[in-house]
Parts: sequence; structure tokens; C-alpha cells
Amino acid sequence: MSNAEQVFEAVSSALGARIKRIPDGETGERGDWITWLEPVFANSPALQKSGEFFRVHASGTGRERYGLKPGLSPQDVRFDNLYYADIAKDSYAVFKRLKDAGRIPPGTKFQVDLVPAHSVIWLFLVEKLHTAVDPIYNEAVKREIDKIVAAIPHGELAVQFDVASAVFARLERNEASSYGRTKAEMQEMFSGILIDLGNHVPPDVDLLHHLCYGDSNHRHVVEPTDMGDMVEFTNRVAQRMGRPIQLIHMPVPRSRSDDAYFEPLRRLKLRPETELCLGLVHYTDGVAGARRRVATAQKYVSQFSIGTECGFGRRDPGTIPELLRIHAEVADLA
Repeated sequence: MSNAEQVFEAVSSALGARIKRIPDGETGERGDWITWLEPVFANSPALQKSGEFFRVHASGTGRERYGLKPGLSPQDVRFDNLYYADIAKDSYAVFKRLKDAGRIPPGTKFQVDLVPAHSVIWLFLVEKLHTAVDPIYNEAVKREIDKIVAAIPHGELAVQFDVASAVFARLERNEASSYGRTKAEMQEMFSGILIDLGNHVPPDVDLLHHLCYGDSNHRHVVEPTDMGDMVEFTNRVAQRMGRPIQLIHMPVPRSRSDDAYFEPLRRLKLRPETELCLGLVHYTDGVAGARRRVATAQKYVSQFSIGTECGFGRRDPGTIPELLRIHAEVADLA
């Protein structure tokens, strides 16, 4: 879809009161998730192209990472504007106009998706800078949050953090990284980062976490063995977060309707106010495939909402009406 108004109209029309929150669809230049942020790094006075290329998997697009200019240190890196707040203000104006006109259900909230440093710098910075620059970038994320919550009524707003393959590919591979030498160390580091960011969101604003194994060219960076790493991460965050979490989203690959994938959900420890959303809807096998995955999931968790694995982006716009119809039908099964 080409703009936020089309997204809000299509989702509201297809799903009605079933939908609690609607993002603006990240249309236009934001259509490929975080690649639109490259000018933030290209225009940094402290950074330059490094000659080091990175791709999330063999068929992913290769990108040249940035490193420090000679004579500079990580402390010289600054991020003044990430533009999330500027875009959110514009999209919320459209959302409010449509809602006031009765074209968005009255209880629906406006959702803003933010991406923590570990995913962004994984793509754009050389590995040796990750540990030092991560907190610098996340301070900029917090400044974006401050601007967003100052501009949009809290009762109308939801903030989602995308916790993507920079986290879960590393955990699945269990290889030492700049975020820890072991899986346990990385779990502790990554959960601590999300706790810190989450606690910066005012408690009267909905907080959501989208967990992800990647969607570049509709392929995971790595295939999850099961839901164990996601459950462990979620438990760590939920137990230590100083504010409510309204929703946790976990993906379910199309090929996984087996008990082994879902069994770790037995260990999931959510607070009563937290909703679990399972990303088990796939356009390619429709309602029938979702039914299989719902049936297995229901053996291990009694209540959950449903969605796709990784949103509606990077797909043929012509498929979206049918994908929304599938959601409406499957939502009544879960």
C-alpha cells in the first residue's frame, strides 16, 4: 500500500473491532523495515564506509557497513534525529482524522514501531563497534519516545519494539558475539536492553514486543529449533519490567505445526495483563494451515491472539485483502 490512510482504511474495514491497534504500515521509503535509516549513518560526522559488507543470509541484500573515521572513538558517534517521531506525528494526524470520521473503530489505538540498536547497528556498523555504540543509539531511541509521547495522547498510543534476528539468530546459533560469550550471557544482555527501553515508555502507553527471526526476501535468517529462546527471553523481560507489557508476539513458521515447536510455551510466565500473540497466519497456506497451527498451540496455551509472522510488509499489495480476510476468519478460531 502506498500510504498510511490506505493502511488504516483497509485494516479497519476488514477487521473492525477485532483489531486493537493499527500501525501506519511503514509505507514508501520505510517499506524495507530499517534500510531507510542509512542516511543517519551516512551523514554522521564520525562515520565512513568501511569496506566490510554484511548480509543477513546468503540470498539477502549485501550492505557496506560503516566504521569510524581515523582518529575518532565510539564516543564521538552521535545520533541527533532518527525521524520516528516526525513520521509518527504525521501518521497520527491521519489516524485521528479517520477515527473522528468513524472510519476506524473507536477503541483502536495508533501503534508506533521502534527498533532497538542491536538490529540497526547489526546492519549498518562494523562488529567491533556494536558494544560501544549500542547504548548511544538507544539513547536516541529514548529521545524519539519522548517526542512521540509528548505529541500523541497516551490513551490513543501503543509503542512496539521489534526484537528481531539480531537477537534470535544469535541465540539460535549460540555463538559468542559482542553481546555475550554464551547464550545465557546474551539472553541477559538483550533482555536488559529491552527492559531499559520498555521502562522508558510511560506506563499509561501500551507496550508491545514483536519477536522475529527475520523476513528478508521472506526468509528467516535462521530457522528456530522451537520457541524456547523466545520463551526464555520473554520470561526474563516480563519478570523484571517495571511496567505492564500489553502484548508479546512470537512467530510460527509455516512448516511448524508439530508439538516440539510449541512445547516450550508450557514454561511461559506472563503477567495477567499481557496478551500472547502467535504469528501463525501465512498467506501461502491460508486458513487450513493456520487451523493446524492453532490446534497444536492450544495444547500448550489456552488464550492467544493471531497475526502473521512478520507483519504485512514486503509483499505484493494485491495479496493484502485476502490476507486480511484470512486473519478475520482465523481470529474466530483462536
